Amino acid sequence: MIENPPLIQIKKSSNRNRPSKNQIDSFKDIPTGFICDALNGYAALDPSIKPLSIPGKNVNHIVGPALTVFSGAADVLGMSIALSEIKEGDVVVNGVNGFQGTAAVGDRIAGMIRNNGGAGLVTDGPMRDLSGIVETGLDCFCTGLNPNSPYNSGPAKIGFPLDIGGKTVCTGDIIVADADGVTVVPFEQINEVISKLERIVEVENAMDEKVSAGLKISQKALDYIKSDKVVYFD
Repeated sequence: MIENPPLIQIKKSSNRNRPSKNQIDSFKDIPTGFICDALNGYAALDPSIKPLSIPGKNVNHIVGPALTVFSGAADVLGMSIALSEIKEGDVVVNGVNGFQGTAAVGDRIAGMIRNNGGAGLVTDGPMRDLSGIVETGLDCFCTGLNPNSPYNSGPAKIGFPLDIGGKTVCTGDIIVADADGVTVVPFEQINEVISKLERIVEVENAMDEKVSAGLKISQKALDYIKSDKVVYFD
């Protein structure tokens, strides 16, 4: 490399997508499994990114627009700067290239995300300072815990597309996360997914009622059994 890149690169907020409040509200209390159904079965980040385990605390359902931060391995400078970019309700999505050797962030960053109105944090690295994180009340999704300290040196990118957990997440995509994991609704597909969810919720709720009432096998499965698609052998 002839010269080093800028230490911190920030995409101007005026050039970032942001869903409307009505769009965000359409995903409130929608299970992540339904989000995956609406996106052809695949909308979740890698299952290594999971709810931070807090004894005695249920995992909350969170929804909000992504604010992406690429910190790189073993570095927290980007997250420190990104605090100035958080808008009310944002879910900060922090990429560290999946590095597990140090914490991606700790309780102070988590607390400041909360203080700036952030709704949650998603990272492909571990976190540290569990008791302090609990006190912040911030909902966090990460790969686990590691008390090793990251550096504070950069470089970093804020607001740009981010490869994390097998997906590319862009600022303005909607993050929906719950006990099952983290899903991503691309900004350009938000309205399409909302339309699909109306039917998915109706079908899923109807099926749940049938199972609760004692259903043992679905009609679709019975139809397959009676068709030539299922062949029995001696």
